[in-house]
Order: sequence, then C-alpha cells, then structure tokens
Amino acid sequence: MERKVSIITGASSGIGKALAFKYAKEGYAVALAARSKAKLDELVEEIKRLGGVAIAIQCDVAIENDCINLINETVANFQRIDVLVNNAGISMRSVFAETSMRVMEQLMQVNFMGCVYCTRHALEHIIKNKGSVIGISSIAGYRGLPGRTGYSASKFALRGFLQSLRLENKKYHIHVMEASPGYTQSNIRREALISDGSKQGETPIDENKVMSAEKVAEIIFKSMLKRKDEVILTTQGKLVVWLSRRVPKFVDYLIYKNVSKEPGSPF
Repeated sequence: MERKVSIITGASSGIGKALAFKYAKEGYAVALAARSKAKLDELVEEIKRLGGVAIAIQCDVAIENDCINLINETVANFQRIDVLVNNAGISMRSVFAETSMRVMEQLMQVNFMGCVYCTRHALEHIIKNKGSVIGISSIAGYRGLPGRTGYSASKFALRGFLQSLRLENKKYHIHVMEASPGYTQSNIRREALISDGSKQGETPIDENKVMSAEKVAEIIFKSMLKRKDEVILTTQGKLVVWLSRRVPKFVDYLIYKNVSKEPGSPF
C-alpha cells in the first residue's frame, strides 16, 4: 500500500517531535520542518532506525518561500500530502505596555501566518486526498492570558482561520481540526520572548507536573482519525474553556491570580 504522508512543522522538539515519532510509528512517511536542520537530521536518523520513513526540510514558517519549498520538496519526495500539522510556534512573557512591536509581529508571523502560508500551498494536495489540516492552537486561544497578549492574539487568529477554512471546504470533504493543549512539557516557555525580543531562558512552571508531549501527540493522532473539529487537552484546559463560557469574570480572576504568582511574573 502507498504510504500516507504527513508534514509536521516545528518538528525539532516538544509536541512536534512527539508527533513525528507518532506518525512514523503509525506508518506515515513524515516530512519534518524546523529552522534547525541539524536537529531535524538527528530526528530523521532516529526514525529511520526505528523502521520509519522521514525527510528533513529546513524551514522558517515565517517566510512564505520557505513554506512553498517545504510543500514542493514533500511532493517531490513522496508524490502526495495527506496531513499537514501546523505545529511551529513561539510564546512570549511580558506586559504589553513594555513589549516591542517586533515581538508582537514575530508572534503573529510565526504562529498565524506560518499556518496560513503552509496551508495555502498544501491545500490542493489535501483536497485531492481528502486529507487533514491540523493547527496546534492553545487554551490561550480561548481565553486571553495576561503577559501573553501577542501569543493569545495569534492563537485566537489561528482558531478563526481554521474554522473559516473548514466551512469553505466542506464540499471537498477535507478535515480541519484545532488542537488546543494546556500546559505541556516542551521548550516553548524557555524559548518564550520577553519585552525586547530576547529569550526568557527559563520556565515558570514545574515541567514534570504537566502533560507529556507524547500524550498530547497520541490524543491528536486519535482525534485526527476520528476527524474531530476540535480537541481540548488537559483537565485544566477543559475546565478553563468550560468555565469561561459560564462564569468568565471568575475565570479572569483565577487566571490573573495564577499567572501573577509565577516566578518572575512580569506584573
């Protein structure tokens, strides 16, 4: 049987890396994209040692031409695309009044436009195979988080884009899914941008007490097979979304109280 093909952006670490292993284990050929080619090459070799099929494609999703190249290289190698997982993303941690506009622009460019670029240029192949477009959003895309204005805005935009895309393409029977993890073990908090655009370099939470990237990947893959429109991950995340629809001001109070107690909180 011809292998199905999945593209995964932001595949060099965290959720993206876990998804790379999951899709390869399930028999997909995987095209892995990230800015670090060295990390991708190591990941590809590891997948191949486990019997999988993978290629590494250096790609900065904030650059449209990189995204075009990602799609073209995938098709050239595998002749098809069945799943596009828009996972690449960055976070931030600073109050808006002190944040450089370059930080806000970078968040939107990577988290939102990166998905737009990749999806636009992969869409004809997804339609041809009645495949899936998956966007890795966040609980921050359901409820604005203090100190993460740019991050929340980009995730709200991402969810709106995916919902519109789903309706536009109903007649083609493609699958479009928003996956919104809560706190997950990853480097995203260490790599988060502070007000001047430099990296935070530390995480304000205990990474050992949150959901593993492997568990997130497992849930996302199963949800894709069921062709769900959206999936919200972690008990805490589900509770925040549920309560936000019923007692939003109470949720605002809880979020502010929780975030303000983080080590090194910017407010």
